[in-house]
Amino acid sequence: MSTLSSLAVLHASRTGHAEPLTTVRHQHLDERPFVLVPLTLAGEACAPLAALAGTDSGHPVLLTVHQPRDRDDRFTFCDQLAGLLLPYIDACGAETETYLAGRPQEERIRATRAPQILVPNTGAIAYLRLLGRSTRLRATEGPHAVSPSVPALGKWLTWATDSAEFPGAGVLLATTRMLTAHWATGQSPTEDANLASLLSWIDPPPGRTGADAAREAQDPAAYPPAGPATDPVFDQQLYELMARHDATAPGPAREASARRLDAELRGQLLPTWQLMWRGVELLRALPEGGHVAARWQLDRLLFTSYAAYLDEDGRPQARRDHAVGTARRLARLEEATARYDAERAYDDPLVMAEYELTGEAFTGTVVARAPDRLDTTRKTPKRRPTLTLRAEEPVRLAVGDAVRCPARPTQKAEITSVDADRRLVELAITGGLGRGYKKPLPQGAVPDLGEELTYTVLDPSGMLTPLPAEEDTPWTHGGPPIPYEPDDKDAEELWE
Repeated sequence: MSTLSSLAVLHASRTGHAEPLTTVRHQHLDERPFVLVPLTLAGEACAPLAALAGTDSGHPVLLTVHQPRDRDDRFTFCDQLAGLLLPYIDACGAETETYLAGRPQEERIRATRAPQILVPNTGAIAYLRLLGRSTRLRATEGPHAVSPSVPALGKWLTWATDSAEFPGAGVLLATTRMLTAHWATGQSPTEDANLASLLSWIDPPPGRTGADAAREAQDPAAYPPAGPATDPVFDQQLYELMARHDATAPGPAREASARRLDAELRGQLLPTWQLMWRGVELLRALPEGGHVAARWQLDRLLFTSYAAYLDEDGRPQARRDHAVGTARRLARLEEATARYDAERAYDDPLVMAEYELTGEAFTGTVVARAPDRLDTTRKTPKRRPTLTLRAEEPVRLAVGDAVRCPARPTQKAEITSVDADRRLVELAITGGLGRGYKKPLPQGAVPDLGEELTYTVLDPSGMLTPLPAEEDTPWTHGGPPIPYEPDDKDAEELWE
């Protein structure tokens, strides 16, 4: 937790109301997200119990498993969930657009939308990851065959949960994670994982403080846990209902028992379903950050690519990554994290303020400028305008550091001098002016006197670390990986 975040938490504790951590929303929100609130049976790693799902806040679809320990009932649930999620995914890929990319540039196709699945918390993401692993390798023929929609669901869930690890990705999102990224409460991170309590701090009822409302929201009778875990008190009631249902002979009495079980499960899920949409409304009220659209465009491109892969090849993800795949994934995660952090700072002065505290950025007023300065130390002169900024706080960056200005993201600069008090900084603009040294600069290309600017070492462009080709994998890492081929053992993996 950063210094400013800690300060916001302390201030929220004092006032009883959540404090904003950002000025904009750093996450794309689709117009029709697929909201999913899952429940799993206590004591089982991945035994689905129930779920509320859909894209219409007023008409959620209830899915239940009357006996989660029964294999057929579990896969029937997965088939029903696939019947809701797969058409939604197909609809997202139905409309496409063309764009130019590559060198030389060529026309390519991408979907105009990507699926966006919203779940209550990070526990639900972990649950969906396990559910995807437990279904994507199932056989559709032979003993214990499942519906073809079940492995298809597993492939998409695995793809979505893998993408959820990348900062800024918008395919699978935990509502509690999004809310805590934009607001600070006066409670602990563990308490923030309770969606009802978290929203009570952010949007308390009229005349109430967030702290008071949160105490009431922690009552599991009024606000059951936001999935996938169930409340221990409800577990005892659920056990009795399931035992009674199993002991009832087929017929009207068993159907009535099933309806009673469904009603109880719906009562556990409905409060969280309503809280999810309330959280979406609060997030939509924030203006969208400048880099959000570009990140969503990347999500659409990756979605298009994976959908094409399933159409052309269709093999599920392997049970375990090989060395090359793991290294590449780690490199992409590191690059995505650095890029996301920089983009948030460029889009949001509150986020940038955290980097000013750590010395990775500074803000100053332009007190001198030399817009026509040329660097004649090389054979071909280079236009290198200089700026002198006066900062209110000591600057901790050093001479030679490459910096950028969020207000002028295409320009590159380098610190050429810092005075003894570390408040007067001279910069040379080294790129992004768009003109050679013989052509006059357009008006405003170089900041004017009196402008207040922020410069930082953060660079949102980022570059992916090049890695060897798969065929060049050394023997120390297993040699070139063998292409994955599903086998019968994959389909026999236990549901765990």
